[in-house]
Amino acid sequence: MQRVFPPPSGDPRPPQDTLDDYANPALPGDRWWLRANMIASVDGAATGPDGRSGGLATPADRTLFHHLRGLADAIIVGAGTARDEDYGPARVDEQTQARRVADGQLPRPRLVVVSRSLSLDPRARLFSGADRVVVVTSRTADWTQVERLGEVAEVVRVGHDTVDLQQMLGVLADQGLRRLLCEGGPGLLGDLVSGRLLDELCLTIAPVLVSGKARRIAVGGPAEPPLGMALASMSLAEDGTVFTRWVRS
Repeated sequence: MQRVFPPPSGDPRPPQDTLDDYANPALPGDRWWLRANMIASVDGAATGPDGRSGGLATPADRTLFHHLRGLADAIIVGAGTARDEDYGPARVDEQTQARRVADGQLPRPRLVVVSRSLSLDPRARLFSGADRVVVVTSRTADWTQVERLGEVAEVVRVGHDTVDLQQMLGVLADQGLRRLLCEGGPGLLGDLVSGRLLDELCLTIAPVLVSGKARRIAVGGPAEPPLGMALASMSLAEDGTVFTRWVRS
């Protein structure tokens, strides 16, 4: 992976140094940083022909995917994406676990699933790990489902009829989960953008054209005015995958 912007000085930096561009920012004690990691085709599709974002992934993108997970205190994902992509427990290697503990983080990032309907199966692979998943829903969610999922997860209720995402971020920050990574899907990311809650977007552009009726990486109510972003870095992998990192301007 070679950094294109800002221009590298001298020889292209090795891959690990390029990944250092994604280091977590230093944060004051009462602030969180919400980063999203998404992939899209050249023509803007958020999923491949199989209907999954994983269908667009390249080896270089998978490297970045795991690197960003290793930095995060918590991974936030919508329930639909968790089902469609067959999410399981968040895993990081032993070296990353040791580095995280030395930095004052939990050995593994917490997994946070956002679901208004709570249509999640407690027997799903999602809940099979040693670390309890956090399921975030609204205060009017079906109590039977709250109790069922409460046996396998930590259920947090914020907002009345819909999930109050800003309140959710505050609850996570109060638990020490301040470096947050959203992995979609498009509906959740759209809500975060329209709520002006996103700090950073890591967007991978896969070197393929998909066409069809795939959704964009963010859908839903528009951000008014649009959320301004500034290009922080751009890198190019040998296989043609382009990595961009955008921060709020």
